[in-house]
Amino acid sequence: MGSHSHAHDNIDWPSRLTELRRADLLTATARTEVAGRLVDDSVRTVIDMGSGSGGWATSFTEALRASGKPGCTVVLVDAVPELLAAAEQSVRAVAGSEVEVVVVHGDAADPELAVRLPSADLIWASHVVHHLPDQQQGVRNLAASLARGGRLALAEGGLPARFLTDDLGVGEPGLQQRLDVANTRWFKGMRAEMAGSVPLTVGWSRVLRDVGLVDVTAFSYLFDRPAPLSDADRATVIDRVRWMRDTTEGWCSSEDTALLDRMLDPADELSLADREDLFWLQANTVHLGRRPLA
Repeated sequence: MGSHSHAHDNIDWPSRLTELRRADLLTATARTEVAGRLVDDSVRTVIDMGSGSGGWATSFTEALRASGKPGCTVVLVDAVPELLAAAEQSVRAVAGSEVEVVVVHGDAADPELAVRLPSADLIWASHVVHHLPDQQQGVRNLAASLARGGRLALAEGGLPARFLTDDLGVGEPGLQQRLDVANTRWFKGMRAEMAGSVPLTVGWSRVLRDVGLVDVTAFSYLFDRPAPLSDADRATVIDRVRWMRDTTEGWCSSEDTALLDRMLDPADELSLADREDLFWLQANTVHLGRRPLA
């Protein structure tokens, strides 16, 4: 889970702001752990590229405050004004006087973006780059804003979210796995229609090395919410199922689409609102590279 920078993908991100904010509640614990891991003694300036609803930037701001270091700054960057305003509101609510908040309306696909940004000790980009037309160029654009010794952290890939039991009692078992396949087909189709789209045929570690970063490594973290879910987390599952229903229509069977419609209907006996066995388990991977000191 994550946020996105610019609507190169023709997705209406402002209409999803409420969903993004709900998802921020589900991911809060994992975000706190990841931010604490990445904000070490060397980090005073963090750029959150594609800040979305502000969940990650809020966690980095809290980590900077907890570190007690003077002169800390969080920079929010997004190409969608409505999301940028929402992120700013969330971050300023926790920044206090210890952390300066800088807001930049910008696009990671812009090769001139670096001239508008301060040099950063840490640049965070969560599920942003794969929505850019030229993903390798996007990473190169991000790396250009790193201070010497600074790190770029790309949250891309991992294992897809699971939240449904394998056999729902209706239809063929394995609905979620079939939706994953359909979603992959939709995403490939979306990228094929994206203006200036360039295929990326290597892994993220190779991308980081190819743009000149060193000490390339990676780690993964979990979003783990067992059943039964809170009402807020249940709403996030329903949001995700609704999103998958809309994006996979035409890419999955009509029977599966009809089943999703029933699951999203509060009046139907298959409504997700009445299931006590919903959960959320997802693994995300963070790929790290450092700008050389010389």
